[in-house]
Amino acid sequence: MHFQRLLLAVVPACAALTACSGAATDRGGSGGYTATAGAANGGRSGAGAGSGNTAGNSNAAGSGNAAGSSNAAGSGNAAGSSNAAGSSNAAGSGNAAGSGNLAGSSNAAGSSNGGAGAGAPGGGAGGAAPSPTSEDDGADCPIGTLPELGALTANAKLPDPFKKLDGTRMTTKAEWRCRREEIKKLAEKFAYGTKLPKPEMVTSTISNTSITVKVTDKGKSTSFTAPIKLPTGGTAPYPVIIVYGGVSGAPLDTSVINSEGVALIGYDPYSVGKEGTARTNKQGAYYDIAGNTSTTGLLVAWGWGVSRIIDAIEGSDGKTLKASAVGVTGCSRFGKGSFIAGVFDQRVALTMPIESGSAGVPIWRGIPGEGAQSLSSAYGEQPWFGDAFTSFTASPTKAPIDTHESVAMVAPRGLFIMDNPHIANLGPKSASVAALAGAEVYKALGAGDAITYYSDVQSGTHCSVRSEWATPLKDNIERFLKKTGTAAGVMKISASAAGKLSDWSDWTTPTLN
Repeated sequence: MHFQRLLLAVVPACAALTACSGAATDRGGSGGYTATAGAANGGRSGAGAGSGNTAGNSNAAGSGNAAGSSNAAGSGNAAGSSNAAGSSNAAGSGNAAGSGNLAGSSNAAGSSNGGAGAGAPGGGAGGAAPSPTSEDDGADCPIGTLPELGALTANAKLPDPFKKLDGTRMTTKAEWRCRREEIKKLAEKFAYGTKLPKPEMVTSTISNTSITVKVTDKGKSTSFTAPIKLPTGGTAPYPVIIVYGGVSGAPLDTSVINSEGVALIGYDPYSVGKEGTARTNKQGAYYDIAGNTSTTGLLVAWGWGVSRIIDAIEGSDGKTLKASAVGVTGCSRFGKGSFIAGVFDQRVALTMPIESGSAGVPIWRGIPGEGAQSLSSAYGEQPWFGDAFTSFTASPTKAPIDTHESVAMVAPRGLFIMDNPHIANLGPKSASVAALAGAEVYKALGAGDAITYYSDVQSGTHCSVRSEWATPLKDNIERFLKKTGTAAGVMKISASAAGKLSDWSDWTTPTLN
């Protein structure tokens, strides 16, 4: 059984949802401006999203209105190949955004360049890591042939994140750009499904109260809308957090967010990928473009929507929202979604998954022994995983990757994982192992203090606001979104749900030049 908090509904069609309270947020927009983000090839991107709600504990939460047009010839999936030569690191920051309405500019075509207790992970220098200016900074890496399913062998230990497809281990930090791309291709082929590349065109209308994104690609089009909530203080252009499930959809202290001058976008992932559908008839804006038989799962589809919102912000006049200061968050199933959004889009400066459970942060290999929701249950509950993951639900040790490498894919950007040690069904012990193992990559890259894992909380209520998270939330916002702080991340793991990395790792962390 999967837990899911009842979230505030902010979509007009809330009558169709299991839980819906609160008035719909004004999407109208005073004097909004339209921006066009040209696209064609380049590093991916996505659609914006309607606002939130959701219902549901176990299985299928809410129906969720699928925005966008219909049908669409199949596309999606793909396997990718892989190898990897090193290359430089991410640089660049981003764009800006500002007060009032966005007088949209034009094209944002994503190019491509590039143990228990507290304590800083170490290995970092403080301050925000440079932000890649494209969705997939390693898209140009030469990737060789990925292994086929039949050639995979069981490995009870976590795969070595530093070992490249050619069998050699990384020796330089520069190699991470293409090693990350290898892991991405493996994750797409065997776990989540391939994320569609950037559409040919992304256009948007943004105001002080809403954002509407329209995607056109190969003769197909779709669109969706999300509300915007600007802070009462601060200075435009504002940093912004995209919140799965609506502006009130995540259990974070909104007074902290508002006092830091951060805007919120209430993202309805169900408008981009609807739950409650058969894998052969997926629905929502993503599948309007990819086709309803796409083998790509909802988590990547939802992340594609986040990417398209970022495209829209990049393509604006930069007077209201700051494209180089985007965070993403969500709890429970939306914790899974927000995690994968940050994993797959390197423009996300701060990723903040909360109590994500199976299919989220917890290592797949640890789930069977912890009593967490089984992988087969998570796979069958909703099409969160890509279709190909069916091969590993009963035998995760055969998977050529695990979630510690998804954690590593966020490096060196900000990552703040929040968890609940009181609910074994969420797999908090396995999540702590994913964080500890992923942190080894952060350390090797010299960004060991850019990751925080925090499960040492008193309340066991699922998806509830916790006072323990207020200070690290403020610290992470100031460091990664506002670029004014230098506070180091911490590993604050509850003793009741603390995994041991030594139980799962047979590799060592190299010193990278």
